[in-house]
Amino acid sequence: MKTLTIRLNAPLQSFGNEATFARRTTWKYPSKSAVIGMLSAAMGYRRNNSRIADLNRLKFAVRIDQPGQTMTDYQTVEWKSDTRKITYRDYLQDAIFVVAVGSEDERLIDTLRTALRHPKFQLFIGRRANTPAGPLQLYLFNHQNPVQVLTDFKWQASEWFRKKTKKEFVSLEMIADAELLSDSNGDPELVKDRIISLDQRYRQIGFRAVSHTQVQLNNDKFKKQIVGTEHDVMNFL
Repeated sequence: MKTLTIRLNAPLQSFGNEATFARRTTWKYPSKSAVIGMLSAAMGYRRNNSRIADLNRLKFAVRIDQPGQTMTDYQTVEWKSDTRKITYRDYLQDAIFVVAVGSEDERLIDTLRTALRHPKFQLFIGRRANTPAGPLQLYLFNHQNPVQVLTDFKWQASEWFRKKTKKEFVSLEMIADAELLSDSNGDPELVKDRIISLDQRYRQIGFRAVSHTQVQLNNDKFKKQIVGTEHDVMNFL
């Protein structure tokens, strides 16, 4: 299996779950459907392209390297002269995630990497206003599935965040396709995150099973404070 990692970093990110017009919340981590949407845009697929659903077969895992904070945007929408609606939209700010997608079809993974470097359509992370903070950082791994890669992949949080975290080792949450974490503790969780159709007229999202685990990584910005125990009281005389 070949695996591609994508570092998702942007001032604002959003990954919609069940939502109404008035309130649109966000997951705390990138959904597989959102990542497939980004890959489809890079490949130049339009919303009614049947090849989008084929990307559900990609093996998927995501690691929360920098959780960020939730920000709520207040909006007033007016579409008729006397009709106004108040809406709230949630975003994740200053968050960083590492997504890993894998496949036995190594040619597909190579094609996706090339597409992300030279996208046909504009890339966004969740909602259309959320563009990546610069070129995406991509890495390829051979003979490893997404969980194996993210278990050892270096911590990708911002430098200031790594310095702020005054721990030699950190515990990061990883969410993956349930079959990739079959030996994890706890039962798999069903989430509405499998693309059936992204066609705006017949948009359909189905369920898939996911599992959660923790990954222990080294903090390369941690500095031990060395406190001296030897002293000479006569130096003060």
